[in-house]
Amino acid sequence: MHIAYFINQYPKVSHSFIRREILALEARGVSVSRFAVRGWADDLVDSADERERGLTHYLLQRGLAALFWAGVCVVARRPRAFFKAAVLALTLSNRADRPWPLHLVYLLEACQLLRWLNKAPVQHIHAHFGTNSAEVVMLTHALGGPAYSFTVHGPEEFDKPEALHLREKMTSARFVVAISSYGRSQLYRWLPHAHWHKVEVVHCGLDKAFHEVPAVHVPAAPRLVCVGRLCEQKGQLLLVRAAALVKARGIPFEVILAGDGEMRPQIQQEVTRLGLGGQVHITGWVSSARVRDELLAARALVLPSFAEGLPVVIMEAMALRRPVLSTYVAGIPELVLNGETGWLFPAGDVEALASAMAACLAAPTGELDAMGEAGRERVLARHDVDTEAAKLAALFAKQSQAGAPG
Repeated sequence: MHIAYFINQYPKVSHSFIRREILALEARGVSVSRFAVRGWADDLVDSADERERGLTHYLLQRGLAALFWAGVCVVARRPRAFFKAAVLALTLSNRADRPWPLHLVYLLEACQLLRWLNKAPVQHIHAHFGTNSAEVVMLTHALGGPAYSFTVHGPEEFDKPEALHLREKMTSARFVVAISSYGRSQLYRWLPHAHWHKVEVVHCGLDKAFHEVPAVHVPAAPRLVCVGRLCEQKGQLLLVRAAALVKARGIPFEVILAGDGEMRPQIQQEVTRLGLGGQVHITGWVSSARVRDELLAARALVLPSFAEGLPVVIMEAMALRRPVLSTYVAGIPELVLNGETGWLFPAGDVEALASAMAACLAAPTGELDAMGEAGRERVLARHDVDTEAAKLAALFAKQSQAGAPG
């Protein structure tokens, strides 16, 4: 079986779960061709991502002129299909959050993708995220390309489903993947009941580098780590304010913010304003190996997210036997059990976050070890990469043999 994967940006530090999924499929004998819009010149910290970059074809690498030529070639060979796809692209631009010329660029990207796909016997194409990547594969199908599916992660798709025309993308897809039961429920909201059967839950899989690590006891050091892009939805600014409350209670602690992003200047400014330079430290982007080391050196992972799908770093922390402090948001409570594998608190509540941090810092290490063991058992049962890849492989095999979408 030969399928194609299409991602807006690949490889990417925060998209390592896609790499794991592809490699697990290939280990099952599925041939996977990688395609992406961009990512050929990004800074990478993982050697595995460097390898993936060498295997990926990039639509924008040769500029817009190459896309325009691809469009000319498709018009010459498939004028009716091109006209149909152009109408679809303009329809998808209606009420969208991006102007109509960009949707015509997506059409040209689809033309280039179609030309590349025609050079190999690809039976199906799968996209990650229900944003422009899903639109490009939808347009590729309208041009006469293979049937498609896509994985919805959230929270962007859940925040603006109408602007993204999520209903239309799902209706014409062979199937749609949600990464949690919560995600599936959000897709049901926008999908006609007759198409509910298309929605499948396939969890993100764990990297074996995390769950094959020998047990390391929770350290006595009062250290917490937050891993993720520094942005509004992850809530790190709230974490800094909660840290100030913990400091005011006279509790010794250290918080490591492992990651980078658009809100780093504001977060650093807040650290300085609150006099937390000795307690809160930002590392910038780090490799998967460094993430693993940071989690093992901490008493727990803290992630005060406002909006999520289901963060992969929570799975990684639990696999490493570390408790998790996070919010009652999206798919998080499906994995983190309050009082059993960590602490859950209401999103946006700085007092509740500070109390959870204080409780974790005060807990005996033996209690934290027990939480970590319970978390490991839970995450390995739900997020084994080979088990989840087997689900996807079965879906691809079924749909590649099927007729037109239902």
